[in-house]
Amino acid sequence: MALFVDVVTITVKAGDGGNGCVSFHREKFVQAGGPDGGDGGRGGDVIFEASERMHTLMDFRYRRKFTAENGADGMANRRSGKSGEPVVIQVPPGTVVREKATGKLLLDLYAPGTRKTLMRGGKGGFGNQHFATPTRQAPQFARPGEKREVVELQLELKSIADVGLVGFPNVGKSTILSVVTAARPKIANYHFTTLQPNLGIVKLGGTKSSASPTNPVDSKNRAGYRDYSFVLADIPGLVEGAAEGVGLGHAFLRHVERTRMLLHVVDISGSEGRDPLEDFDAIMKELEAYGDLAKRPMIAVANKMDLPGAEENLERLREKLRDTGIPVYAVSAATRGNFDPLMYATVDMLSQCPPAEPFAEEELFELDPNAGEAFTVEKEGGLYFVSGREMDRLIEAVNFDNEESINWFHRSLRRLGVIDALREKGAREGDSVVIGEMEFDFVE
Repeated sequence: MALFVDVVTITVKAGDGGNGCVSFHREKFVQAGGPDGGDGGRGGDVIFEASERMHTLMDFRYRRKFTAENGADGMANRRSGKSGEPVVIQVPPGTVVREKATGKLLLDLYAPGTRKTLMRGGKGGFGNQHFATPTRQAPQFARPGEKREVVELQLELKSIADVGLVGFPNVGKSTILSVVTAARPKIANYHFTTLQPNLGIVKLGGTKSSASPTNPVDSKNRAGYRDYSFVLADIPGLVEGAAEGVGLGHAFLRHVERTRMLLHVVDISGSEGRDPLEDFDAIMKELEAYGDLAKRPMIAVANKMDLPGAEENLERLREKLRDTGIPVYAVSAATRGNFDPLMYATVDMLSQCPPAEPFAEEELFELDPNAGEAFTVEKEGGLYFVSGREMDRLIEAVNFDNEESINWFHRSLRRLGVIDALREKGAREGDSVVIGEMEFDFVE
């Protein structure tokens, strides 16, 4: 059986923008053709796609680094560089993408076929043709392309199912799944047989059971449900303390988050020496501790009705839940008994549940080229430090070996208001100013 992986860490990087070109037109009989350096190409984007061909995140155990193509540098004769190809990362539907450092939920790939762009590639730098002016007709500099940083992400798969089966280990959830769907999960009479979520499709009319005095079918015309189907998920058994990481429950509670309702399965016979009512309370406590899962619409499923002691405990459970609004249905997975009423009741409840919605997404502000302050000025000791978005761009664009480029740099500082900001902070002629890794003398 394929290894089930539902949490992985990867690194991604959008492509850098190509550098602008420094070039001058050279042609026979054409004197002083002027600058004709082309612009750099845009870097490739990082795109995520929800693919129905994938069911786990196992593939990411073998490939964890994804890098989009860089934009090509500009060329002579005003030719722009080629834009970089994006990197498309395919994930199973239901995957959420978080920034590892902050935990921000950046993308929710909920629907199959969804494509979302997480990071844009860097813009290409301007060639020297853009820096020509009447007084500077032969600029010896161009702007470099925007750079992009490597970002560490956490991918987390949250199964997409309408209904989730929850309960203690060995209460019969996997057997129930095998009875009402075509799924064939591993089944054995010991705890934690199920080591991964299993999904199956319930098609009404497919269960081989009938009404009984224990579970009467109401008089509603079931013909309207004949073509109805829903996805049922068997979640690995929870134990007390699962929300704090005890047992396997903590690792798989995430797969219940998207379900619209729950089937809470208990061993109503108490065959393993536990009280089914205490089991019910323990699981409800874990669902509540993990989030709002205990508030989901729910049906209590009393399984193992074929064993001694089941009838007495069933009455106790019904009495306990009488005023809670949680209906109780008795079944026997071993004998495949009484599942039709349960499935129709599940459909009735599903029809009243709101549709599942994607999680709210946040922006990855660190990669937004327009985010953050243009620049800030701080004084530490006798030095003035200038930093910020515009300063990072500006310092990369300057050729400090070229006098024209240095003059353009100084004019840009004045245009952006950096000179005035330094003066307000107390900078005087000759004081030291640090921008990036470069140190300058302050000049009015």
